[in-house]
Amino acid sequence: MARTRSTTTNACSFVLKLLCLYSLPYLSTSTPLFPTEALPTKSGYLPVNPATGSAIFYTFYEAQSPTSHLSETPLLIWLQGGPGCSSMIGNLFELGPWRVVSSHKQNPDHLSLERNPGSWNRLFGLLFLDNPIGTGFSIASTPQEIPRDQHSVAKHLFAAITSFISSDPLFKCRPIYITGESYAGKYVPAIGYYILNKNVQLPVSKRVNLRGVAIGDGLTDPIVQVATHADSAYYSGLVNERQKVELEEAQRKAVELVKIGNWSEATDARRRVLYMLQNMTGLATLYDFTKKKPYQTSFATRFLNIAEVKKSLGVNELMVFEECSDVVGAALHEDVMKSVKYMVEFLVKKSKVLLYQGLYDLRDGIVSTEAWVKTMKWEGIEKFMMADRIIWKVNEDLAGYVQKWGSLTHVVVLGAGHLLPADQALNSQAMIEDWVLEKGQFGGQQKGSSSNCRATL
Repeated sequence: MARTRSTTTNACSFVLKLLCLYSLPYLSTSTPLFPTEALPTKSGYLPVNPATGSAIFYTFYEAQSPTSHLSETPLLIWLQGGPGCSSMIGNLFELGPWRVVSSHKQNPDHLSLERNPGSWNRLFGLLFLDNPIGTGFSIASTPQEIPRDQHSVAKHLFAAITSFISSDPLFKCRPIYITGESYAGKYVPAIGYYILNKNVQLPVSKRVNLRGVAIGDGLTDPIVQVATHADSAYYSGLVNERQKVELEEAQRKAVELVKIGNWSEATDARRRVLYMLQNMTGLATLYDFTKKKPYQTSFATRFLNIAEVKKSLGVNELMVFEECSDVVGAALHEDVMKSVKYMVEFLVKKSKVLLYQGLYDLRDGIVSTEAWVKTMKWEGIEKFMMADRIIWKVNEDLAGYVQKWGSLTHVVVLGAGHLLPADQALNSQAMIEDWVLEKGQFGGQQKGSSSNCRATL
C-alpha cells in the first residue's frame, strides 16, 4: 500500500513507543469491540535490536482449515507498502480473517468486526509485520535507527522472522512465502534475497525455509515504471495526446535524475508525475480509476486507536496508531527510486515468484510491471514472454488472466485496484492458495527451492 494518509509525528513518539514496549501482556479476554474469536492467535513484538529496544509489532493468525499437519502448513508473511504504512491495514481492511466496518451497534465508535470470507489464512498461517520499525505499532528507539535502505530493512525483517520461527517448534520447517503490495514491491524482494544469501552461511537447522515471494501492484524497478504512466493513462482514455506529451517530459526528468544518482530529487520528480496525472484526470484516486472515492481505510485506523483494542493486541493504550508514518517515509525518501530488480532476478532462479496487479491500478499497475519484467536478466524470460496468457476463472466466473513459465507467474485480476484483496477477496484468496499449492492454472513445472529442514518436536 502506498502512503495515502499520515499525521504529524515527532521524535517524542519514538520515546513513547520505546516506553510502551515492555508494558501490557497479550490478553485473551473478549471485549465488545474485539470478541475472543476475532483475536489473533498471537500478537506482540519481535526484537530487531535488543540493545535499544527497537522491535517489530506482529499479529499472527493460524490456518483456519489446514490441509496438512501444522508443522508442514505453509506460512504467509504480509508486508504493507508506503514506505511507512502499517500492515494492520492489510490485516483489518484487506486480507485478514476479520474486517472493520461501520456499525449501528451500541458502542460510541460505531464500529464492528465482520468475517472476511476471502481471508488468506483459510489454509495457511498468516503473519502481519509492521515494517520498517517506526511503522504502525512497531517501535524505533530513535528516528536515526529507522532503515534508510533495503539492506537495513531486510536485516531487521530477518531478525524478526527468525525470532518468530524460534518461538514455537511447529514453525521451524513450515514453508514460508513472503507477500506484500505497493512499496513492499521492494521489501519483499529485499528480505527474500537476504534470506537466500544468509541461508548458505547457516547450518540447515538455522535456515529459513523460504519457498517463494509474491508482489502485488508493486514498485520494484522505479526507473522503468515511472516512464509508463503517460502511456497507461493515454491508452486508457484518461488523457489526451498533449497531456501525454507533458507527462512524458516530466517522466524523462525523473529518469535523468536517477541516472545521475540524485535520488532525493528523483523521488520528488516521480511525485510530481503522479500529481500531474491526478490533476489531469480528476480521479478520486490513482489506485483505482473506477472508484468515486478513495479506499475507506479510516475505519481500521479508528478501530486501532481504541484503548480496549490496543489492550487486546498487547499494545500500550497510550500509543497513537498512524496508518502511515511521515518519519518512516522521510527516512526512506532517497530509497524510493532505487531498483531491486536484480533481487527478483536472483529469487526467480532460486525460488518461485508471483507478480499480480489489479486491472484498475494506475499507480503501480499492469503496464508498469510488464515494462520491467521484460527487461529481466533471467534465462527463462524469453520463454515467459512467449507463454500463453491463460483465461483464469474462479467458480466458473472470469477472474482474470495468468501467464506463467517455470518459476515466474504473472496475474491480472479483474475488478480490482491497488488494494487488490480488498476489492476481490475471494479471487485473491483463490490466487494465493492455488499459487502456493500449484493447482489449476498455477500448476505445472515449478522451480521452487527445496528444503532439507527437519522439525524437532
